[in-house]
Amino acid sequence: MAETVGPIITIDGPAGVGKSTISRKVAARYGYTYLDTGAMYRAVAWYLVQYGIDIDNIADVESVLDDITITLLPAKNEGDDVGVLLNGENISAQIRTPDISMIASTVSALPVVREKLTAMQRQIGAQGCVVAEGRDTGTVVFPEASNKFYLDAKPEARAGRRALQLRERGESVDEEKLLEMTIARDKQDSEREIAPLKKADDAVLVDTTDLSADQVFKAITELID
Repeated sequence: MAETVGPIITIDGPAGVGKSTISRKVAARYGYTYLDTGAMYRAVAWYLVQYGIDIDNIADVESVLDDITITLLPAKNEGDDVGVLLNGENISAQIRTPDISMIASTVSALPVVREKLTAMQRQIGAQGCVVAEGRDTGTVVFPEASNKFYLDAKPEARAGRRALQLRERGESVDEEKLLEMTIARDKQDSEREIAPLKKADDAVLVDTTDLSADQVFKAITELID
């Protein structure tokens, strides 16, 4: 594991819990780099789908991983997701769909993918002063992080937030289907053998169900400070 030269803050949790919003705010508060690990898995998932790679064929997946270069771009506006370049192509919008979310969950369970992306994430973390957001940043990627948080919320609340986010982008949403996908992804992420979604033993649990983003941000930064 790469040695770090500055503090690392990890913020883990399931989909739709507010990780991205809080991670961006915390990174801005301390002048840290925001590392969206989920966007990296979404990018790989999009690539495999785009080029017709059979996700169940590990040899085929492994054969293309060295052809993938991922660059994370700072969000253009407050509240926006980070931008993602895959081999120089901007795929920021394409990777933020519910379907890609489900495929990313499957792809993230593949050891060959996790090995590649975890190494990339640790290279970024080695520079220090990073807020890392994902599902295993506090348990696997940066187990020695100085501050760890695990955000959670009821599935209904998380699906509702995601539906609102999609509508704001002008997309139509089936909330019932979105809730089903949210629950299915939780199950898939938490039951996978490799780096399952779970709270690190030394992470602080924050239930965001009935909290605003500002309230969550205040609670986290008070603990960090």
